[in-house]
Amino acid sequence: MLFEFSAGGLVLDEDGRVLLIRARDLRGQPVWTLPKGALTSGETSADAALREVREETGYRCELVRELAPVTYWFRRQGRQVKKTVRWYLMKPLEKVGEHDHEVDEVLWTDKDDALSRLRYDSDRRLLGGV
Repeated sequence: MLFEFSAGGLVLDEDGRVLLIRARDLRGQPVWTLPKGALTSGETSADAALREVREETGYRCELVRELAPVTYWFRRQGRQVKKTVRWYLMKPLEKVGEHDHEVDEVLWTDKDDALSRLRYDSDRRLLGGV
């Protein structure tokens, strides 16, 4: 079994809109989700979350507060993986670039639309809790 740790951001603007990304799941299928990624060596969860949001959306953000962490299990290449994601509520400061190659599309949308688009229950629960 593998243990993985990631960090991500739930980005809400002043109008309450949510920043989503459309990426690809392990099977290569498109999926709407929230920006997140793995920590690099020596990086804090908060720094990783800010970096991943910037890389995957092109937005520089600031932290508002930490949200409840999410832990889930999945299989990758036949191995069981236990992943824990530390989530942060963020607000956007400025658009500083484009999204990276891991993301197909970035979308600002209202909360109801976001809840209908998000594939993962954990993402919907996170958004529903703010």
